[in-house]
Amino acid sequence: MAHGENAPLNITPGAIRFNTDSMKLEYFRIGMEGGSTSSYAGIGTLAAGEWVQITTDTPDIQTGGTRAVFAGGYNTGSTDNEEIEYVNIDSTGNSIDFGTLSSAIRSNNGLASRTRGLSFGGQTPGFVNTIEFVTIASTGNAANFGDVTAMSSNGGWATGVSNGTRGVLGGMYLNGHSPSIVTEHMDYLTIAQTGNTVNFGDLSVGRVGGVGTIASSTRGIWAGGDTNAASYTDQNIIDFIVIATLGTAADFGDLTLARNQIGGASNSVRGLFAGGYNNPGTSTANNLIDYVTIATLGNAQDFGDLTVASSGTRGAASPTRGVFTHWVSAQSNNVIEYVQITSTGNAQDFGDISPDLGIGAVFSNGHGGLG
Repeated sequence: MAHGENAPLNITPGAIRFNTDSMKLEYFRIGMEGGSTSSYAGIGTLAAGEWVQITTDTPDIQTGGTRAVFAGGYNTGSTDNEEIEYVNIDSTGNSIDFGTLSSAIRSNNGLASRTRGLSFGGQTPGFVNTIEFVTIASTGNAANFGDVTAMSSNGGWATGVSNGTRGVLGGMYLNGHSPSIVTEHMDYLTIAQTGNTVNFGDLSVGRVGGVGTIASSTRGIWAGGDTNAASYTDQNIIDFIVIATLGTAADFGDLTLARNQIGGASNSVRGLFAGGYNNPGTSTANNLIDYVTIATLGNAQDFGDLTVASSGTRGAASPTRGVFTHWVSAQSNNVIEYVQITSTGNAQDFGDISPDLGIGAVFSNGHGGLG
């Protein structure tokens, strides 16, 4: 039975099935609010129960731990970069050389499965719609994957979520129009294949500018961002989708503060939204970290603080840790910091990254979307 179908009634929690769409084993678990054991109760409500992918592989087998990969970015000399670096999230230390993207780029974003990491969109300095990929467990240069169809050659700034099979890109800036358009459009792709993206549906409102994204194996979530690239009208809106289906996003709740350029990181249970730029109003960088429980609905709560107030945060995660990098005002920052996702508290120093990698793509092979 396909993942997006309604499950039969009276399924016993712990039941196991083979999903012929994803070719993965899944088990049935009860939703946190109990109730009927029927599966998806509908977008916008908490499912009474859901099928969850059984993890049969871990990044520890592949790489000795979960890798966070940083690709592209922007340095203090206002120069775009093609560098790719990585760290092992389960340890601490400075980043290590991985390879290069095909060209220098900034404001690109990323998503990943356990094996592949994708960088998409961005500016070179013109906007681009290209997608590139790397094999996370190895090192080497990125290869061409395809294009983000909806963005054409004058689009950029989309952000994405993924599970082990599918990536979904949402919120795009279309610069080839007069005036330029901030759109709510979402596209999707199959990570194990190459090719162009396909229409998925819409976010609740058009927004760009570093929207924070997190995921479980079933849900993808977007938080914050700008609804107007000219006036920088920040949002506190949190949307969610069911990754395995198609359609329009539904309301999840609100951030503690409306802002853009947010870094997202999550395990399969809890998601964090860190840093960001609040504008208009105070027009300042923030060190806030918010958190949500992905399987429920509701407003974000305070988690703690970053060590750096950041106007351009990027995040990645293992099942236990979230790591964040920063871009501060018009200057890059070489700080990497981390938090323990299951607790609350302030971030701690992890190590250093090249200062040329501010506001580039960040992804990992152990994030919450992988179960």
